[in-house]
Amino acid sequence: MKPKQIEGVPEQKSGGFHDTESKKQFEHHLISQKFEILKKRFFSVNEWGNYGGEAFAAFKLYDDKGNAVEREPQKGDFVRINIPGPGETEAEGYDWVEITDLCFCQDTISENIMMTCRPSRDPEHGQNKHIAHFYSSEASSTFMICRSSTHLKAAVYGRNESPNFDAQFIDVVRNMMVAAGGIVGIAKIQWKELTDGFLDIN
Repeated sequence: MKPKQIEGVPEQKSGGFHDTESKKQFEHHLISQKFEILKKRFFSVNEWGNYGGEAFAAFKLYDDKGNAVEREPQKGDFVRINIPGPGETEAEGYDWVEITDLCFCQDTISENIMMTCRPSRDPEHGQNKHIAHFYSSEASSTFMICRSSTHLKAAVYGRNESPNFDAQFIDVVRNMMVAAGGIVGIAKIQWKELTDGFLDIN
């Protein structure tokens, strides 16, 4: 099985990957209205935990200076992820990613929005330059929502997923365990809960 080639998604070079997608059909005259709801959910990063089920991670948006914010995400922002279970000692139990790209594409019949995130340092502790994430800095997660004339789609594309060894020993062990779980499909199951939750629109 090979990763999908999708414009805007980083190229897969090494490590694990996943293509997690959910689609839902709507009547043509409802597509635009439902997509507005989907966009609101997509841009409400602080609420993502509500769409992924009880055992899903909690997300919190921070600006480029490490201040918690309640607004739509921007390039250069950080997202703090609280994964159930043991976390990094250095990162006080949290994993961090930086939003490295935001892309908007629209034509007469379709529209898609993509947000790419990469493992990052903890912006709340500026002196700490270690990557505070169970994946290495080469990994990426690209979140996407799109609409066509017949359906809406929500997706997460993971690329180059390898454990982060640039950490204290106990964190390296934890990172290997969590990353191994992601590589064998546990993370994909959790991302599928999120993408399904995004599209749970009545």
